[in-house]
Amino acid sequence: MASATGVSRQIPTWEVGCTTSNGSLPAMDNDNDDTSENLSQSKSGKPPRNLSCMRHCSSTAFLTDPELDVGIICLKSPSTENSGFLPIFRSGSCSEKGPKQYMEDEYICVDNLHQYLATAVKFPAPGAFYGVFDGHGGIDAASFTRKNILNFIVEDSQFPSGTKKAIRSAFVKVDHALADTKAVDSSSGTTALTALILGRTMLIANVGDSRAVLSKRGRAFELSKDHKPSSTSERLRIERLGGEIYDGYLNGQLSVARALGDWHIKGAKGSKSPLSAEPDLEEINLTEEHEFLIIGCDGLWDVMSSQCAVTIVRKELLIHNDPERCSKALVKEALQRNTCDNLTVVVVCFSPDPPPKIEMPKSHKRRSISAEGLDRLQGILDAA
Repeated sequence: MASATGVSRQIPTWEVGCTTSNGSLPAMDNDNDDTSENLSQSKSGKPPRNLSCMRHCSSTAFLTDPELDVGIICLKSPSTENSGFLPIFRSGSCSEKGPKQYMEDEYICVDNLHQYLATAVKFPAPGAFYGVFDGHGGIDAASFTRKNILNFIVEDSQFPSGTKKAIRSAFVKVDHALADTKAVDSSSGTTALTALILGRTMLIANVGDSRAVLSKRGRAFELSKDHKPSSTSERLRIERLGGEIYDGYLNGQLSVARALGDWHIKGAKGSKSPLSAEPDLEEINLTEEHEFLIIGCDGLWDVMSSQCAVTIVRKELLIHNDPERCSKALVKEALQRNTCDNLTVVVVCFSPDPPPKIEMPKSHKRRSISAEGLDRLQGILDAA
């Protein structure tokens, strides 16, 4: 692993890790993924994201105990927009090499941003920062990004008054620094997904195919879009800039349409490249109904739907209320499903308490439909 340069101060190792041991749309209503893309995912064995025939979860999370169910049938509750709610952050992480020969994932977890940052800049409390970085062509780019991206954000002149601009600028700065840093291989690149939370405002920034999923009373809400070359919007952008897609790969080389680094593909700085480093941003105001956030690299999402991941975490929290054990449960489940990639997962809870139990009508008949199927059915009934 190449060491990072002195672009910014080093983040203490106790706050980050990479182990090498063996108001958005609901997840099923993602309009950004076209039908052809989902059919392609289905053929390749990946869980479809907006087709009605969702892959069932094989986890023991789907027991029939009604008191431990995931709350797929959402009950109406009074608005919490003006409740004065402030989140309390607890996070847990798990990172495994999986079946691959090398570990190329990195992640960062900062539950208390004010305590962590030695800066005179004032920003809303509480504050937290999380990120996952899926490297390719070696771990250099992922490691460099993990060590520097938070500092690039908070040191930007737009922070915190223009946080969105500061985040966009930070992604560009990291990308350019990867081109200028001799200690980083020019063929190394990484995806980057970050979650910056200031007060009740959460900003998700994403480049690549890692994913952020929010649980709202047991329902999965995707806060990021997978930047796959085959998706309609990315394909049109790539072709407009002179790129081509071969068998789902950008120029026959990368399975993502956006990434930091990879300067052997991008060419000279300042030129328009089919491989983009521009992040998509999603902003959401957290309320008491928002229970936890899952961010993970594609090794998880290649074999598990967003709703299934939320179901597993919620069930685990009701048992032991430990986000660290939740992240390990997701990794274990993905390995049992024969994922082909490294696995990195971060689970962030917004309350010291476990999610509330949602009482469901008891029936003498045994339910044969999966929790994901119930969630889909509830969405159809709500729209009727």
